[in-house]
Amino acid sequence: MGLRTTISERQRRLGFELKQLRERAGLNAAEAAQRIGMSRAQLSHIELGRTSILTERLLELCHTYGCTDKPYIDALVSMSEATGKGWWSAYKKHLGSGGLNLAELETQAVSLRMHESLFIPGIFQTADYARAIFNSPKLGFDNIDEAVKFRTERQRILTGKNPPSVHAVIHEAALHMRFGSVQVVREQLVRLIELARLPHVTIQIYPFSAQAYAALSGNFVHVIPGTPQLGTVVLDRATGTDYLREPAQLEQYSTLFDRLAENALDPVDVSLAPEAHSVKDSLSFIQHLLYAL
Repeated sequence: MGLRTTISERQRRLGFELKQLRERAGLNAAEAAQRIGMSRAQLSHIELGRTSILTERLLELCHTYGCTDKPYIDALVSMSEATGKGWWSAYKKHLGSGGLNLAELETQAVSLRMHESLFIPGIFQTADYARAIFNSPKLGFDNIDEAVKFRTERQRILTGKNPPSVHAVIHEAALHMRFGSVQVVREQLVRLIELARLPHVTIQIYPFSAQAYAALSGNFVHVIPGTPQLGTVVLDRATGTDYLREPAQLEQYSTLFDRLAENALDPVDVSLAPEAHSVKDSLSFIQHLLYAL
């Protein structure tokens, strides 16, 4: 079987998990491969995500490594058997792997926890707001029409069947950034309020006056699937997209997000009567910005 020329994050993650299991079992690649009648080179390619693995061989490896966690093993099998094809496949010729990987990860998520400091999260952006970002001078975005369409299509998970819970902490600075006209910004702020009406969407604003956790954390999305230990923290950097998979890293960002949420304003809650907003909260903050525009 030939080696892959392009490796998705799902494929890399499967290989990473198998390598972690092997190392925890105290086996080197040669020993593990010999036990299931596989060459060392083939196992190495599997662990690097360069080639696929048959379900029977995957189960053999889990047994060899002493793994008995059935939900976890079932999740590995699902990762292995997945085709990687979805609505995002139509954009492979136009967009980089970062967005495509994120879209695939999001479809398997039961929870998304994110922090943004200068942008409204992409999954919440209106088409005009997204276009204004992509049209920003010297940022070098290509295929703007496709990028805007892709970002809009990502939002289908918010209103689809069995949507994930989405919790976003957005820094106050992002609400002051002017991408597009005043009308574009106004429509984007209104969009946040509309999305907060969804029972599975929580939006909090992190004010300038709060603790420094937001400055220390940077922007991230913690994608949590049905098997939480297979979660991924996605960091979108100027140099590319980084994926954090180590248990300690996942725990670190989980704790960091808890601190961000604790120090942010109370969530946008449009169900409360006006008189209930006796203290500053995220809804009154957004409404104040709308009034000032």
